Amino acid sequence: MAQCAGGAASTTGFWDGPPTVSAAALGDSNSGMHLAIGILTALIGRQKTGKGQKISVAMQDCVLNLCRVKLRDQLRLERVGYLEEYPQYPNGKFGDAVPRAGNASGGGQPGWILKCKGWETDPNAYIYFITQAPVWEDICKVIGREEWLTDPRYSTPKGRLPHLMEIFGEIEKWTMTKDKFEAMDLLNKHDIPCGPILSMKELAEEPSLRKTGTVVEVDHPKRGKYLSVGNPIKMSDSPTEVLRSPLLGEHTDEVLTELGYSKDEIAGLRAEKAI
Repeated sequence: MAQCAGGAASTTGFWDGPPTVSAAALGDSNSGMHLAIGILTALIGRQKTGKGQKISVAMQDCVLNLCRVKLRDQLRLERVGYLEEYPQYPNGKFGDAVPRAGNASGGGQPGWILKCKGWETDPNAYIYFITQAPVWEDICKVIGREEWLTDPRYSTPKGRLPHLMEIFGEIEKWTMTKDKFEAMDLLNKHDIPCGPILSMKELAEEPSLRKTGTVVEVDHPKRGKYLSVGNPIKMSDSPTEVLRSPLLGEHTDEVLTELGYSKDEIAGLRAEKAI
């Protein structure tokens, strides 16, 4: 609901389809992080001034904060009536609100998700590819389209805008000859921005994420071993240990003892089935 009320859903998805919510917890976790930032800021302020503050965080506000680029685009749209880096430009129609733009990059650098080798059977055999202007020459050379370097339709960022989908179509012919990791390795050599589409299975099995503690294995006495996400914030002097959740009643005696109950009183409560 927060994604919808905060503008994320209306700007996510393809232009010829319905609004789409994200699998990422843009409402819940995002709001919690904003709240934590506010609390920490207030604590630092209290240390300096001796005065505390009330912290207020709304999920709608937090989602909108992550959609600030789209709010910027709304102002641009109202002023000129179109958005050049959107796939709808120049032949599509723009309404009075920021439209959905598929996989277009929101940062002003044209990007798109392209098929890689094996896409016919692997739903995640794709790579995100950004045609960043500083590496345009390298892009043309890597995919074998050096003639674009002197063609006025492709040689400048402004000239490329009306032809972006055609350009990505040609680049995709190249990416389809490589699996996503081969393509990434080749593109990285030229600092061409790209990123493989990694599935949850690939992330769960990635050794580097286990090594950094981003994905952790937790042992549970009843469930056995299972995976959980670790702390994404890595601090040099404050390592994080991810523990399993307690069993029902596992710490009852410990808690009651801390509250001042004696062993006999706890035994009596158990006899009465009060705990």
